Amino acid sequence: MTSTASPVGGPDRLDPKTLVVAGGRPAHGHDGAVNHPVTFTSTYAYAPERNDPARTYARFSNPTWDPFEEVLATLEEAELPGLLFGSGMAAIAAALNLVPAGGLMVMPRHSYNGSLALVQELEAAGRLRVQLVDVADTDQVVQALEQADVLWIESPTNPMLEVADVTRLLSEARGKGVLSVVDNTFATPLLQRPLTLGADVVLHSVTKYLSGHSDVILGAVLTSNEELHAKLHGYRTLHGAIASPMDAFLALRGLRTLSVRLERSQANSQFLAEELAKHPAVGEVRYPGLVEDPGHQRAAAQMQGFGSVISFTVGDSAADADQVVAAFGLITAATSLGGVESLAERRARHASEPQSVPENLIRLSVGIEAATDLWADLARALDTLKR
Repeated sequence: MTSTASPVGGPDRLDPKTLVVAGGRPAHGHDGAVNHPVTFTSTYAYAPERNDPARTYARFSNPTWDPFEEVLATLEEAELPGLLFGSGMAAIAAALNLVPAGGLMVMPRHSYNGSLALVQELEAAGRLRVQLVDVADTDQVVQALEQADVLWIESPTNPMLEVADVTRLLSEARGKGVLSVVDNTFATPLLQRPLTLGADVVLHSVTKYLSGHSDVILGAVLTSNEELHAKLHGYRTLHGAIASPMDAFLALRGLRTLSVRLERSQANSQFLAEELAKHPAVGEVRYPGLVEDPGHQRAAAQMQGFGSVISFTVGDSAADADQVVAAFGLITAATSLGGVESLAERRARHASEPQSVPENLIRLSVGIEAATDLWADLARALDTLKR
């Protein structure tokens, strides 16, 4: 894994696994705090005799945001500070605002349903046009780029876990003058860094893996382009899409354990996916770590791991999937993902989910519990279909 810049006073380069722990800390000093304090304020005092830039007002900036934005930018190898938003959807909305009025955006047909719903709303209002594609079909995406203004990528996709040829698609977009945005929530910067592959913008739902404890709602956007950064910062400021200081503090605390959480949850995911693939009640299993998965070779080539989300079908109907989810004991029946606890849901229960998502598909966000306990819970729930 490529190393990244270190905090002041440390080695010249740090491995990302170290950076999530050591980055964004106050300078070392006698009796100094090892963590930045939370700053609760709505405004800032200024010196009238000075005309240098100031924070001015807490909708523009907050010192509690700075450490998180610094660490995430270094992890993603962005040349400019990250921008923390009040939610993942606020970050998505800011990125969508980069589409020119009436412009065409190419987007995976299987994307986060909140992204799809907002795009459909904007399309209905005449703000933009969208062309949905199978992002795993590289030729189809490249052809769609001929008339596009923006390429939107999820890889792996939510919830079907399709894997795009990210490097090729970003290269094609750049060659055609198409702005590219990558939602990197599933992979995190520990597994994939799209800016280094040519992406113009990367976004995250910080709610998920980065904070990792299912207790905050936040988003983030990153870019190395000064013009885009100014537009995104302006959107955040004018639309009030800002993070609370306490949530920013909690997100940074959660980020400290990202590497160890991801290591454990990925190991659990590999084990569970292999066991699910052998169970007679399970139909298709989608997990890039499985050799037989359609996205395995691409994921192995362009990612530093396979992530911690598994999607699988059970039985023949929505009722079968609901029965399995209802039978979980250790695994929590809930939406969202990326927390330390395992969560599962039948994705098509959401009316906004694409119709191509099977009614009997369960999305499982694998946590850091003991893998054998998770499998015992899964097997027990799956066995209820035999009764």
